[in-house]
Amino acid sequence: MLLVDFIKQGVAALESLYPTAEARNIVLMLCEELIGTKSYTHIVEPQFEIDKKSVQPLAEAMVRLQAGEPIQYVIGRTEFCGYSFHVNRDVLIPRPETELLVREAIKIAGRIKRMRIPYGKSAEPVRVLDLCTGSGNIAWSLALAVPGSRVVGVDISEAALSVARNQNFSALLKSEGALAPTFVAADILDTEQEFNYGQFDLVLSNPPYIMEKEKPVLRRNVLDYEPAGALFVPDEDPLLYYRAVARWSERFLSPEGKGLTEINEVMGKETEALFRECGYSQTDLVKDFYDKNRFVFYMR
Repeated sequence: MLLVDFIKQGVAALESLYPTAEARNIVLMLCEELIGTKSYTHIVEPQFEIDKKSVQPLAEAMVRLQAGEPIQYVIGRTEFCGYSFHVNRDVLIPRPETELLVREAIKIAGRIKRMRIPYGKSAEPVRVLDLCTGSGNIAWSLALAVPGSRVVGVDISEAALSVARNQNFSALLKSEGALAPTFVAADILDTEQEFNYGQFDLVLSNPPYIMEKEKPVLRRNVLDYEPAGALFVPDEDPLLYYRAVARWSERFLSPEGKGLTEINEVMGKETEALFRECGYSQTDLVKDFYDKNRFVFYMR
């Protein structure tokens, strides 16, 4: 079978689920993963023939995609902040918007690290707490981008923590002199539990924030496949997790520490107000590249 024909047929098969451009990107991603082609191979090599041994795996993957399963679960990985993360149905698929949170956190952590250089070997490492860590995408990205930082990721799901702990960055850890994050099982809604990991310079979080009443607007690939416990909050208490994040920060954020949390765009002002009411003297509502409310920054 010609690659160009498979792509054409694959896009047509997915157009009932996705816009044409997105369907094409999904099929191209599948081909890149399973047969090693590039996004332009079918253009520069219109007679490229798919190897016979690859036809069946491609067909099986297309069945999953046509059922609505996200391409990231089908191929078992996704790109985030320039790193390749293993993902499965136990964890949320990291979103591009969350990269903005990580980039800002890296800037802050980098500044803290530079300020401590004069202390030499006695300098304290930058310490980061990642609440609701999921796949560990935030925790690992910080650990790798700011070598020497000590990152702790927390999640209630043992299955998610298994994914986070088993991300394969051993080569990067060695080449960058970075330290692997520590991943801890804990329910962040239990805000008074014992947690003996000291204080942190940064508290980051991407907690559940989609209200149950928002389910009808979600795509099938999200609603039917991504873990509901990491997505949804009750309509009657949509800020449930932010009160918990504020309390964890109150307990474990250093006096000059900073917090950054991803939010539901429709609850931006309410979420920022919650952190002010919890005693944080400086709060800022940060927009994403779509000009939507996406993060709340807070400090004492």
